[in-house]
Amino acid sequence: QVQLVESGGGLVQAGGSLRLSCAASGRIFSINAMGWYRQAPGKQRELVAGITSGGSTNYADSVKGRFTISRDNAKNTVALLMNSLKPEDTAVYYCAAGWRGIATIPRVDYWGQGTQVTVSS
Repeated sequence: QVQLVESGGGLVQAGGSLRLSCAASGRIFSINAMGWYRQAPGKQRELVAGITSGGSTNYADSVKGRFTISRDNAKNTVALLMNSLKPEDTAVYYCAAGWRGIATIPRVDYWGQGTQVTVSS
């Protein structure tokens, strides 16, 4: 099993920045991809950004140019730097990890507990 623990959510004004972090522990060798999903009230959970152990990244179109994902394989952590935040970025953000990738929800093997990000206008 793998445990994912997130930190860094909170309340910020539009245009501001937040940094989310996720630390993985347990059977780390089973993880290839890590990243972040988010779910806003009444909406489906969606992929925000992902990164493989080799450093390849992908982003949702809505966050490209504003969010940056990074990973420290030695520390088993993944971070999401969110700049130029908008009210529509308000959601619960979940750390995700999997050995087959995390491009779709069925591929995710492990989830964090979620952290709330609220962007006020």
